[in-house]
Amino acid sequence: MQLSIENVTKSYTTPEGPVEVLRGIDLMVIAGESVALTGESGSGKSTLLHLAAGLDAADSGKVMANGRDISRLDEGDLAQYRRKEVGLVFQQFNLVPSLDVAANISFHAKLADRHDAKWQAELMEKLGLSALSKRYPEQLSGGQQQRVAIARTLAARPGMILADEPTGNLDEATGDAVLDLMLTLSRGAGCSLLLVTHSERLAAKLDRKVLLRQGRIAT
Repeated sequence: MQLSIENVTKSYTTPEGPVEVLRGIDLMVIAGESVALTGESGSGKSTLLHLAAGLDAADSGKVMANGRDISRLDEGDLAQYRRKEVGLVFQQFNLVPSLDVAANISFHAKLADRHDAKWQAELMEKLGLSALSKRYPEQLSGGQQQRVAIARTLAARPGMILADEPTGNLDEATGDAVLDLMLTLSRGAGCSLLLVTHSERLAAKLDRKVLLRQGRIAT
């Protein structure tokens, strides 16, 4: 999937007045490309990711996904966009407490009519989750829950993965292995990846790095 963010601005209202978070952002992610979004806390990285996911709307500018302005979609079409076209890996795992690991991983793939038992088994094996398939989220560590969330996203084979610090709850070795797997699988499927990270080491693994500074792309 190709993502084109064109002259996007975004501000939020606070008791002290409006705060500008994004100040005219232009960013292109071509199909199959992996881009690391870096910058200090408060620079607008997560806000930009939420706009790309259709979870929030820009004040001005366009967010184009495969040539379609998602800001013009109604709630039903936005839900379909998030279900079938993009995969989200955020710091909140959002696992379903009443479903075991295997069912959590297949949840979005089934909603998108893309459930593939063989592909899911491969993901679980590579992410070290096979032995945990019958456990429930409350029985998992934070790192294990994060791996389940990543597997759930990959299981649906989205056109683009939007990831906010996806390895933040993993130790360095496991985080490296998980990111390497995400890159291998996304590249193999022609899937784009836009990833927020504070780690220069992890950012260096991706095709390109974009630095946000005070709501603008640094040049």
